[in-house]
Amino acid sequence: MEKVILVNEDDQSTGWMEKMEAHRKGVLHRAFSVFIFNDNGEMLIHRRALDKYHSGGLWTNACCSHPREGETTEESAHRRLMEEMGFDCDIQGQFSFIYRAELDNDLIEHELDHVFFGRFNGKPVPHPEEVYEWKYVSMQALNRDVSMRPEAYTEWFKIALNEIQSKKLAVAT
Repeated sequence: MEKVILVNEDDQSTGWMEKMEAHRKGVLHRAFSVFIFNDNGEMLIHRRALDKYHSGGLWTNACCSHPREGETTEESAHRRLMEEMGFDCDIQGQFSFIYRAELDNDLIEHELDHVFFGRFNGKPVPHPEEVYEWKYVSMQALNRDVSMRPEAYTEWFKIALNEIQSKKLAVAT
């Protein structure tokens, strides 16, 4: 049984809850999202596996999940990057944000999401239970597609993408 770390708005732990229960009740918990860019400034995005427990088939960032007991958020981000996309790389924390979104299957994401950036120029080897397809995409093409087809992207991805652009964070460093 996978658990998530419940937190307050200051990211202080307030306990643990089984992951699906937290998503059914919409309880605030700690999460992370990893954004990977190549040397051309293109973002690595993937389409979630079609049978994921929520947001199946939607496009999103390289990986995202929740820290496990005894892991730092950064350690868990490295673990999930390898588990989902089949590679690891240096990552740096950029910012965090809180969001609440009602999803399919009567689930609610209410997360304090820590965003990490990394650089990778290789070809991912994604796990098929996590990833249906992947691609590198220019920020210009990505923005155009998200604007034209917002329903094709996960809720947290759209929020984080907006934060990245509003903060004018360098993606091609």
